Amino acid sequence: MNMYLHELKAMRKSALIWLGALIGITALYMSVYPSMTADAESFKSLLEGYPSSVRAMLGIQLDSIASLLGFYSFIFTFIVLCGAIQAMILGVSVLSKETRERTADFLMVKPVSRQSIVTAKLLAAGTILLITYALFYAAATGMAGVAVKESFDHWLFFLINLTLLFVQLIFLALGAAVSVFFSKLKAVLPISLGVVFGLYVVGALLAADASNSAARALSPFQYFSPAYILEHAGYETAYLILGAAIVATGTALTYFVYIRKDIHAV
Repeated sequence: MNMYLHELKAMRKSALIWLGALIGITALYMSVYPSMTADAESFKSLLEGYPSSVRAMLGIQLDSIASLLGFYSFIFTFIVLCGAIQAMILGVSVLSKETRERTADFLMVKPVSRQSIVTAKLLAAGTILLITYALFYAAATGMAGVAVKESFDHWLFFLINLTLLFVQLIFLALGAAVSVFFSKLKAVLPISLGVVFGLYVVGALLAADASNSAARALSPFQYFSPAYILEHAGYETAYLILGAAIVATGTALTYFVYIRKDIHAV
């Protein structure tokens, strides 16, 4: 418990920064929505000039872009990208920071097992993501209420936003699994950004052919389609299961490797 609370305290500053970034991105785009709806037809005409593949990569749905949920689905792509970076950095750093900060010897002489160390650190990282999501969702709901005068489907809005937490948990598990294979990880940012942007680009390229379900499995960014959520008021079961399997596999691999690896103090 002490280790869990210590990790929460250590992560709170970065969590506030990332929360501010998520809210800032949302506020920036939502401030544009009222002026966009005032001239919706011209905006649609502009988007129609984009190739269909480009619209698919950006998550633009012409038939719903003028509605709040349609517009939010478009900007949510960038929100999820930001959230994925936060989660990946957390995952890579939470177990590797002891070797980077040369405190591994101090931690390992404590009367706690390596399994307990992994559990406390991953639970702390997961808690940070859950708190970040809850605060972000509250802020996003408030901004949506201010941006529109008419009512909108709050359940669909919730389902779209919940995918942020799903994607973050996937990248947290991926980051933790990646980090345990490095004996000495000097920098977290390069590998975190490389993995996230690499999978994002792969997902953007695959979005042009949404019917290719096998290819979509390559990128977590394509597991939860806002267009599908708006149409079916739910998630695609196959990708929900796949995401859960990645989280479970990444977590199990983290335990397996960390418990057995040699951990260098310097």
